Amino acid sequence: MASCKLSDGLIVQLEDYLKDYPNSRLIVIDTLQKVRTASKDNAYASDYGDISLIKDFADRHSLAVIVVHHIRKQNDSDVFNKVSGTTGLTGSADATFVLEKEKRASDTAKLYVTGRDTPYQEYTLRFRDCSWELVERKTQEQLAKETIPDVLFRLVDFMRDKEEWAGTATELLAAMRETETIPTVITKWLNEYRTTFLNENHIVYQYSRKKHGRQISLAKRAGDSGDGGDSDIGIPPVTVIDA
Repeated sequence: MASCKLSDGLIVQLEDYLKDYPNSRLIVIDTLQKVRTASKDNAYASDYGDISLIKDFADRHSLAVIVVHHIRKQNDSDVFNKVSGTTGLTGSADATFVLEKEKRASDTAKLYVTGRDTPYQEYTLRFRDCSWELVERKTQEQLAKETIPDVLFRLVDFMRDKEEWAGTATELLAAMRETETIPTVITKWLNEYRTTFLNENHIVYQYSRKKHGRQISLAKRAGDSGDGGDSDIGIPPVTVIDA
């Protein structure tokens, strides 16, 4: 039986399906465009309204609906901006998954995940024997850590056996035997990561202006660090998967 359009009975058709198969917990719509009716109205309102109809259905029946859609081919620094259509699609869905290959012939791809209750994650997948297998998973915390300059990790090691240290940026780099980083850059990074990376590693960073230049102060902060558990990926009620 052919699927109806969203604006012409698809939800009723799905309701009837659930009467025959009440234990269903996952419905896949492939593709979204096949169940949509061209609209001359506001594009954002149309996109948001279509996904909202599906989300309402999913919420009422406590099941998941995966909506398969497409991405634009142009490059964008934010992969979720490649979702074809307006932000109404991703804004009304509970989560968005974007599956993207770097090259058409490649057997590996990246799966990017974000959502209301789903922390940002990246998965490297390999297609083998007609199925995708997980190669690597990176959480938002891991991805953020990758952007931290290596010299700050070495600074944490430098402070490991010290309660405090004070001096100029030039003196700090000399004490650390750093030759690849210049004073203005280390100062910039100390300011940028003072409330995140340095704080997480119990290092308090302060600076003050003296007549001989800017004085850096580093001190150990007492406190225990705890590791939060990683939650596995789940399928939210309405998911837009772009491929």
